[in-house]
Amino acid sequence: MWRHLASNALTLLIVATFLLGGVILWGQREYGAAGPLEEQICLRVERGSTVSRVSRALEADGAIRSGMLLRLGMEYTDLTDRLKAGSYLVPAQSSAKEIADIITRGGASTCGTEIVYRIGVTRLSNLVRALDPASNAYVEKAKFDPASEAPPPEYLAVRERADTRYRIAIAEGVTSWQIVEGLKQISLLQGAISAVPAEGSLAPQSYEVRAGDTRAALLEEMQSRQSAILAEAWENRAAGLPLASPEEALILASIIEKETGVAEERRQVASVFVNRLQKGMKLQTDPTVIYGITKGEGVLGRGLRRSELRAATPYNTYVIDALPPTPIANPGRASIEAALNPDSSDYIFFVADGTGGHAFSVTLAEHNRNVARWRKIEADRAAD
Repeated sequence: MWRHLASNALTLLIVATFLLGGVILWGQREYGAAGPLEEQICLRVERGSTVSRVSRALEADGAIRSGMLLRLGMEYTDLTDRLKAGSYLVPAQSSAKEIADIITRGGASTCGTEIVYRIGVTRLSNLVRALDPASNAYVEKAKFDPASEAPPPEYLAVRERADTRYRIAIAEGVTSWQIVEGLKQISLLQGAISAVPAEGSLAPQSYEVRAGDTRAALLEEMQSRQSAILAEAWENRAAGLPLASPEEALILASIIEKETGVAEERRQVASVFVNRLQKGMKLQTDPTVIYGITKGEGVLGRGLRRSELRAATPYNTYVIDALPPTPIANPGRASIEAALNPDSSDYIFFVADGTGGHAFSVTLAEHNRNVARWRKIEADRAAD
């Protein structure tokens, strides 16, 4: 009888072992299988959250079939204690294994809410926006001018959250002085700025930052990016340009940046200035004269006087026969590339056309007609 019982017990043990092995194989297969999520979601993991709490939230969102499977899988792979607070974009059909990797990998949040500090040509602004997982686009939640408006409740609430992301957006065409002054007003950053970087040397792009980052390190990153952009564009420049160095290309790019806000016009504007330089003509551009007056420290806020247009200064391109000595702003990549790969045209004149763009012309007579048309538009607007 004992031999019979032992035989039965051994049989049961073997069956149980096979069943357990089958369950483990099934669990491993399910853990790595595509999940039921139909559209990507933004999962927020609060500071102090547990795997149990996160798994329940994922079940409620329809991202996983079994919270227990996620918990067991993370326990089996020693990930339970590696949960990281933040907001994470979970793609559609993510497996439980992929989700476990997302919420334990760490690093910057990949979705959720972010605060954007924008340094513009005429003003600073703070923006609160959140990523809409369905459209994969950011939606504006609040916006204010820190110089004249109190922070709205939405901004204050987001500032207190540990998973908030921060970004500094530099507009194309701002001066180095404006960037430095803007960075000084962002309390998220630390450290003093010893000197204003050279004009044109900072890349007007978007930079993700964290609390405690230093202003000096951020300026170094801006300079590094601009140097790389300029070097690449110079390497791929068109032949026969009247530009002796990358520095001259940067000067021309800064003028293009200030002359037009229409992306499609940049290469046309560049062609006008290149044609003028090749013909030995004066550039005759107002933004350089303005920079000679303001030195890039803010905006002029008025029209140019005739005496200023006649004054002999290094930046008055109505007087000098060449480029000014330095850039007059920080140009973006598109303007740098336009300066080094302009359109092929015979244009040597352009003037505003009333639509935000410009009317281009080859002859002075045609240009004078365009100017007269623009003056009429200005007069009509003044009358209205």
